[in-house]
Amino acid sequence: MKLRRYFWAFFLGILVNAQSSFKVHDAKKTVIPFKLISNLIFIPINVNGADLTFLLDTGVAETSIFSLENEELKLASLEKIKFSGLGGNTSIDGFRSDLNIGRAGKNYINDSMTLFIIVDQDFNISSHVGIPVNGIIGYHFFKNHPVVIDYVSKKITVYNDDALFRKKVKSYEAFSISIEKKKPYLYADVEVTDEKQNSKLLVDLGNSDAIWLFPAVIPGFIYKQPYIDDFLGRGFNGDVYGKRSRIHNLYLGPFTFAKPIAAMPDAYSIQHVNWVKNRKGSVGGEIMKRFTAAFDYADQKIYLKKNRNFDDPFHFNMSGLDFRQDGMEWTKDLVNLSAKTKENPNGGVEVINNSLPYHFVLKPVFSIAGVRKDSPGARAGLLKDDRLISINGKKSADMTLQRIIEIMKSAEGRTIEMLIERKNKPMTLSFTLEDPIPYQE
Repeated sequence: MKLRRYFWAFFLGILVNAQSSFKVHDAKKTVIPFKLISNLIFIPINVNGADLTFLLDTGVAETSIFSLENEELKLASLEKIKFSGLGGNTSIDGFRSDLNIGRAGKNYINDSMTLFIIVDQDFNISSHVGIPVNGIIGYHFFKNHPVVIDYVSKKITVYNDDALFRKKVKSYEAFSISIEKKKPYLYADVEVTDEKQNSKLLVDLGNSDAIWLFPAVIPGFIYKQPYIDDFLGRGFNGDVYGKRSRIHNLYLGPFTFAKPIAAMPDAYSIQHVNWVKNRKGSVGGEIMKRFTAAFDYADQKIYLKKNRNFDDPFHFNMSGLDFRQDGMEWTKDLVNLSAKTKENPNGGVEVINNSLPYHFVLKPVFSIAGVRKDSPGARAGLLKDDRLISINGKKSADMTLQRIIEIMKSAEGRTIEMLIERKNKPMTLSFTLEDPIPYQE
């Protein structure tokens, strides 16, 4: 499976109506820590006694599992169903399981949890995130209680006391939203070139990009030059392709974002999307991470407050390379020990113990998952499935997948030297980071 910049194009269209939601038990609020990886939120949820990790995604209706790694999970009776959504094909097979028990944090519990199991192993996204990911959760996490997401402290607070929640968001900017097909939508002004268009956008925490626009449903849409043809992600029905470009501005109430990067899927990739009326695109994690964000589905409101990330530039992976983690392997590390010595009768120092013991540790293995045509990585000769050994002299095994992506976004003009292994043969290749979509007036 391919995944572009950890973006997970997971527009879930399930042909059934599930009824299951989380509730706060015996507390005014409960706090859930999360991991933030490339603008995506990953939360721990215990399901039927098994500790699992879920992607938190407002862009999906139901809760699904697509990988168990080495976890054992007992499920109730299974019913065969079909999934459909973003991508070129029609649908994939899966199963539904009812009456499961889910726990997020100490007090957030769903005692009648419905799960949808995807058996297609192409949907195992762990290798493209760098941590084990077992599933995805959306509407039923947000349905019953206000939820505040603090991207700086990496904590989610779920409120069971309305007065306490109102006090929390008193200084926040409030936005009206509509909950349609179990997903939140708001209106924002999108300025691709020099004309604002008030646009209905899905608030999509499962999308790591800043904004997605759908040219096929926007009359008279003109692509902002320059743009590139790119792989955007993967949905239920296959790979999603389209274009990327920097647009002029995105206006979200009083907040202005200059020159954000927009992804624009082609018509073929969105042909099976289950549209809501007047939707033009999505606003994703690259925007939402700049706020402390509060979701109140019951009152149909979102509250936003700037955080320290607000003025971060909109960076792009300038290498043209996608990466994946191919599991872990035992690596032999040298242990530095102080050697014992004694004076030599001839006036020198004799090393008594010069043994160099090794410590074996599990470390990640990375490879190239894809290469964009005409990119710096492609021109350097890098190929899909090349195994990554080091970047600028530093072992990739000592990095995380997120750190590798950060390097590829770091600075235009930076030289990147990669030691790779291809068919058991080491090769050193280098290239210069180059922004393929610089903003032009």
